[in-house]
Amino acid sequence: MVNKTVIMELQEKPSTPHSVYLAPLLAGAIAGISVDVTLYPLDTLKTRLQSAQGFQKAGGFRGVYKGLSAVAATSMPTTALFFVSYECTKTLVQPHVPAQWSPLVHAAAASVGEVLACLIRVPTEIAKQRKQTYVGTKMRSNISILMDAYKAEGVRRGVYRGFLSTVARDLPFSFIELPVWELMKKMVKEYNGGEITSLQSACCGSLAGGFAAAVTTPLDLAKTRIMLAPEYHATRKLRIRPVLTSIYLESGFRGLFAGVTPRLFGFMIGGFVFFGAYDDAKAFFERKFDGR
Repeated sequence: MVNKTVIMELQEKPSTPHSVYLAPLLAGAIAGISVDVTLYPLDTLKTRLQSAQGFQKAGGFRGVYKGLSAVAATSMPTTALFFVSYECTKTLVQPHVPAQWSPLVHAAAASVGEVLACLIRVPTEIAKQRKQTYVGTKMRSNISILMDAYKAEGVRRGVYRGFLSTVARDLPFSFIELPVWELMKKMVKEYNGGEITSLQSACCGSLAGGFAAAVTTPLDLAKTRIMLAPEYHATRKLRIRPVLTSIYLESGFRGLFAGVTPRLFGFMIGGFVFFGAYDDAKAFFERKFDGR
């Protein structure tokens, strides 16, 4: 992933339709499974720090890989869907927009990708976080957790509980992370005569991911509290603003950033692995599809 092979930005001038669709699809799948499996324990600790029941009661340092199967089974299609949507939106929109507006194109493309990816991500998060915090799960399977959620409260309030809060968290995150990543890559390319290595792309992804993660921690906290709530009947308490207001009144400004440290370092490491693996894999598949 971090070899010295130079990655040229072929996405701007794809030679075949496969470069536009299949390369980001396959590269996204590889990047997703790589980062999720590698960094899952940090995500578990972050979720338990944000849990209303407290870190120790939510599981402490025990069973930090609980719920991994749900993530591993869906991380590949989730990130594949995100990146193929992201790259295709960029390809379609960029030619019609002045170069100085590229960051907005990147932000819009990331938004499209995030909304579509959340269709897979949210049910996965429901099962994963309830296993991570032992909320009525014990040794039950992910499917049984989601089936019980569906039987008890239906699709919107059960299986897709927290969908809007997840989108509200991920959209600002992508608005920050992807444009910053692209901007930093552009700066590196200008300095290196139009070239960038996978290692350099990975470092750009690490800084962009860490910055975006720290800024959006309160939104991630609200999403976690909503998903882990035992019931949905108190709808006013399960909206982002009331949840964050309640946390602020109880724990102050510091409480809004519960779990920020593992989230920050997790996304810095994750950004390094994720974007480095993505660029490396994407360049590899583009060469294969284009016969280079």
